[in-house]
Amino acid sequence: MASRSARSSTTRLLYSLCTGSINPAPLQSSTAALLALNSHIRHFSAGSAAAARLRDEKVEWWKDSLQKLRNIGISAHIDSGKTTLTERVLYYTGKIHEIHEVRGKDGVGAKMDSMDLEREKGITIQSAATYCTWKDYQVNIIDTPGHVDFTIEVERALRVLDGAILVLCSVGGVQSQSITVDRQMRRYEVPRVAFINKLDRMGADPWKVLNQARTKLRHHSAAVQMPIGLEDDFKGLIDLVIMKAYYFHGSSGEEIITDNIPADLEELAQEKRRELIEMVSEVDDKLAESFLSDEPISASELEEAIRRATVAQKFVPVFMGSAFKNKGVQPLLDGVLSYLPCPTEVSNYALDQSKNEEKVTLTGSPAGPLVALAFKLEEGRFGQLTYLRIYEGVIKKGDFIINVNTGKKVKVPRLVRMHSNEMEDIQQAHAGQIVAVFGVDCASGDTFTDGSVKYTMTSMSVPEPVMSLAISSVSKDSGGNFSKALNRFQREDPTFRVSLDPESSQTIISGMGELHLDIYVERMRREYKVEATVGKPRVNFRETITQRAEFDYLHKKQSGGQGQYGRVIGFVEPLPQGSGTKLEFENMLVGQAIPSGFVPAIEKGFREAANSGSLIGHPVENIRIVLNDGAAHTVDSSELAFKLAAIYAFRQCYTNAKPVILEPMMTVELKFPSEFQGTVMGDINKWIFLELLTFYVLNVPAFGRRKGMIVGNDQEGDDCVITAHVPLNNMFGYSTALRSMTQGKGEFTMEYLEHSQVSQDVQTQLVNAHKATKSGD
Repeated sequence: MASRSARSSTTRLLYSLCTGSINPAPLQSSTAALLALNSHIRHFSAGSAAAARLRDEKVEWWKDSLQKLRNIGISAHIDSGKTTLTERVLYYTGKIHEIHEVRGKDGVGAKMDSMDLEREKGITIQSAATYCTWKDYQVNIIDTPGHVDFTIEVERALRVLDGAILVLCSVGGVQSQSITVDRQMRRYEVPRVAFINKLDRMGADPWKVLNQARTKLRHHSAAVQMPIGLEDDFKGLIDLVIMKAYYFHGSSGEEIITDNIPADLEELAQEKRRELIEMVSEVDDKLAESFLSDEPISASELEEAIRRATVAQKFVPVFMGSAFKNKGVQPLLDGVLSYLPCPTEVSNYALDQSKNEEKVTLTGSPAGPLVALAFKLEEGRFGQLTYLRIYEGVIKKGDFIINVNTGKKVKVPRLVRMHSNEMEDIQQAHAGQIVAVFGVDCASGDTFTDGSVKYTMTSMSVPEPVMSLAISSVSKDSGGNFSKALNRFQREDPTFRVSLDPESSQTIISGMGELHLDIYVERMRREYKVEATVGKPRVNFRETITQRAEFDYLHKKQSGGQGQYGRVIGFVEPLPQGSGTKLEFENMLVGQAIPSGFVPAIEKGFREAANSGSLIGHPVENIRIVLNDGAAHTVDSSELAFKLAAIYAFRQCYTNAKPVILEPMMTVELKFPSEFQGTVMGDINKWIFLELLTFYVLNVPAFGRRKGMIVGNDQEGDDCVITAHVPLNNMFGYSTALRSMTQGKGEFTMEYLEHSQVSQDVQTQLVNAHKATKSGD
């Protein structure tokens, strides 16, 4: 009888041959291998017990492979050093052989910023995927943008990742986009470690940032490292788990020297280690027992407890360093392996479409049926490039796979692993991996299976666009490329929308902000050679109602032959604040006053009418429409008649429901020297008395104010940090205004908060402007 290890190795050989992952030709010369394989096949065929043993060994083999796999994302506020950190990770893991800086001053730029625009502006626009190997572990990494305008890139990356690194600036601390990114991580239940970067910068204070993470992000966190010196004196790190000091030498910090903790920091290190143990003990029962018993806690016990708590999302270990100065990156990589989960430790579930969307927990094993999610699309040199996260099963080049959302069967002509904008052809990939396929037509969020199951993965959250621009091609000859560019951008980015204004016949593009739309206009010029002109930015207002109103409308038309007849009776009412539903239709008909076949047409009519409110022509949302009675004619009633009846009924009762206009409110975070505090706050703050005086007494609006509301005011050294809620309509051109108010020293970030009701004077202005536009047409 062959030994267990021999059977195991032969099992691997058999499986590799069966799946096509190795070429059998070289094995022909190996008589011993073939004899062993033949023997194992005969043994396998002998009975079900041997078959079961073979299956168990295969599963065990895959389990070992998956335990040495990490799928992580790197996310943070803009300019916190995400791409710089990724560049160092790729260098230390041997994936690249030279370090280049983000802004590309050397003409090369960071590896993960492959677009010329990214290198010129020094920002990440598209998330980029890569992979590397660290200490026999395979690490798949997605580097995400920090700017709020490209938040969908962060959203879809976090949707498919098992763990994440949240990068925080040791000077800027927890900023507005840090909070947004952390909220996204919570939404998708992503375990994370934090990395406090830029300890070499003037004003660096990691302990302040740690406290901000606990208060602003509500992290249950503690440092697993502490710095040796700060700012210009930043020399190395102390590992609080093993209680050793690390120093980083060599031209690029590749040489790590482990030493004893400096004597002057010994006491502080012991205190910080006690704090770490206390924090972990609060969320890990096993460590709590040892801690309460006053037993000495070894490094391995502490490391295991931190891992359990981190994977369970009860704890966030905090690492430190300076990616730019090549300090602290390798210990962070060790922390990713030690504390972040492998694919089998994360709970993923799908919805079984054949069982009324019943939740099904996925095993994460390659032995199961194929389940893969298309989470990102790009236009590649050879057609559409679709990024897939494989949750279960195996996908191979040449396989036929089923798009569950469309029911289409497609072939996988090419399978690749991505390294930024470079790719490596592979023959197959298994559960837990992130790969890309060419030539597969699908939409972002589609689920693929091998056809044996009808599962779909839950979709990602896509925010609504808040700003629009009218756009047109300068040259008529470039109309084809103009359409092609808009179609491509719309497929790639769910937050980028294209529509046609029915009144002006202009093409309207909508997105998450000025920078978002500017980037696409610039990409159109560079990638498609299309010069485009853009109109004035337009805010995406909404309308809603504030009280219940009833409707009773009869649509009756007779013009010879079959006429039109449809009567609808019911009411409209506002939905509770924060319900998240745009329009809710409820059929409360009793009996057959209206045949059930006409009800879908009535709902369609109401939804169509709600696309354009009567105040300023913007969509109506947060509204409930109830149909409770009506009448039909045996001959003249039709779907068209009832659809028109619903449209006119909505218009009839809309005014009685006291409609109001909603505008997008933005959370604005400003940072500027304290000497300009009065000027900046005066410009942002809402002077209610001045508004009332100027509007109701002088009958003119109050100019020169942003009509914002300040909700936070902090001091960071010599700088003042203000958080305010400001209407988007009042933020156009603010970057220029802020620079002039602060002598070029102020900066701000802005992200969408919610749609809220405009003031009465603003509503009057908007309604009058809309009427003037319509009468002018």
